[in-house]
Amino acid sequence: MRKILRRLEVVEDDWRYVDEPAVVGAPRALIVTAAALRDETQGWRSRRDIDRLGVRIGVADKLEELAPLLGAVELVAFDFPGPGDGRGYSVARLLRERYSFAGEVRAVGVVKRDQLFFMARSGFDAFELSPGEDFDGALESLRRFSVAYQPGAPHAPVRAQRFTAQRSGSSTSVNS
Repeated sequence: MRKILRRLEVVEDDWRYVDEPAVVGAPRALIVTAAALRDETQGWRSRRDIDRLGVRIGVADKLEELAPLLGAVELVAFDFPGPGDGRGYSVARLLRERYSFAGEVRAVGVVKRDQLFFMARSGFDAFELSPGEDFDGALESLRRFSVAYQPGAPHAPVRAQRFTAQRSGSSTSVNS
């Protein structure tokens, strides 16, 4: 089973992509493409072999067209085609601020540890790291900075964790 980084923890991914085979006894959470979701929203939601539905969007998909369907999904995964492509940061920010999406926002594709802090600040709360990336190093990169000069996405879990740590008097440094 694939491992991901979710809310500052390395966990087994409880979602599968539509092109991956179902595993008996595994969670029934499925990630479909944006095109598949647009074409068959009701069909996916009515399937008895799925408990939770997510969508994987890419740079060619228009978030505005998917906005009416966001209530049907619990996860939005943005596919980063390369380390220099910043469109996903804007998508995460729009999901959190404009569309008030409270579900999981996941970065997939080319996801490197040096990007994670900025991804988390823009609204991502889960990361499917690129092959060869080290989870311990990725966690360290998320904890490296404790102060940011610009505000982050309002629903970014890392920011909420820092607020909670400050309120409880914890000395643990968590990103803002």
